[in-house]
Amino acid sequence: MHAYLIRRIWQMIPTMLGVMLLVFILFNWVGGDPSYILAGKRLTPELLANIRIQLGLDKSLPEQFLLFAQQVLTFDFGVSWSTQQPVSGILAARIGPSLTLTGSLLVLELLTALPIAIAVAYFRGTLTDRMVTMICTVAMSISSLVYIIVGQYWLAFKLSWFPVMGWDDDSLLHSLLVYVPLPLILGMLVSLAPNVRFYRSFVVEELNHDYVRTARAKGLSETQVLFKHVLRNALIPVVTAVMMSLPFLILGSMLLERFFGIPGMGNELLNAVDKSDFPVIKAITISIAGAAMVFNLLADVIYKWIDPRVQLK
Repeated sequence: MHAYLIRRIWQMIPTMLGVMLLVFILFNWVGGDPSYILAGKRLTPELLANIRIQLGLDKSLPEQFLLFAQQVLTFDFGVSWSTQQPVSGILAARIGPSLTLTGSLLVLELLTALPIAIAVAYFRGTLTDRMVTMICTVAMSISSLVYIIVGQYWLAFKLSWFPVMGWDDDSLLHSLLVYVPLPLILGMLVSLAPNVRFYRSFVVEELNHDYVRTARAKGLSETQVLFKHVLRNALIPVVTAVMMSLPFLILGSMLLERFFGIPGMGNELLNAVDKSDFPVIKAITISIAGAAMVFNLLADVIYKWIDPRVQLK
């Protein structure tokens, strides 16, 4: 186990270098020159040259990449090019709203989709199973934008059950109780159907294995077979799905944050892309990449805990 963990941690280094290089190349090739955006209508050659010097864009590409690597190692990405605020302060202010929304959404999704999937798998092949599968298929075929726009119009604007949009910067609890419920409900409507079908497929697959027939032959009830044997083995893909989604809790939900005026990381990233604000873009990208590698490693450890037969090599 210890040798595996050390090897995986060492593998993170070239992976992170690859992410850094990709982000750097994409920004310099397709991101445009932020000097023109920051100069605005007062664009003059002298002003443009001065801005490029302040941003370090007058240096060669290798020098810029080395500076980027130094910032990653120290996790000090300087100041935002568009707002002149420290990037660390911007991220600290934006991560709370994102985690409040997407963290609540993840917990609610898991507590709702998994029991429904188990129940549907228990009644596999019946009319209930077919009806739930059909409803999930129809729900998955509708764009998430339709859910957001229709839900925001009817539930917030027409019926006034929720605020149309907004956020309380002074109290996350107030925002959670007042502004989060509507985007949370709509996010649930978007993600519930694919999650139910995903989890159901793995439960049904486990029910077809030989060990299930052996357990039934020993006289165990269907409920005992399902919850004592099948569910534990079916949890491995569930853990995979949850661990893959955890890094993006930091990023938040771009569409929900944009439509409901939530000042989260997703909204901040969209604003940074619009303004070619490289310090903010690279800070968020590196954070997501690092979190993804850490949670992937954690998922492997959890696999071993769920199923001792799993060999970490």
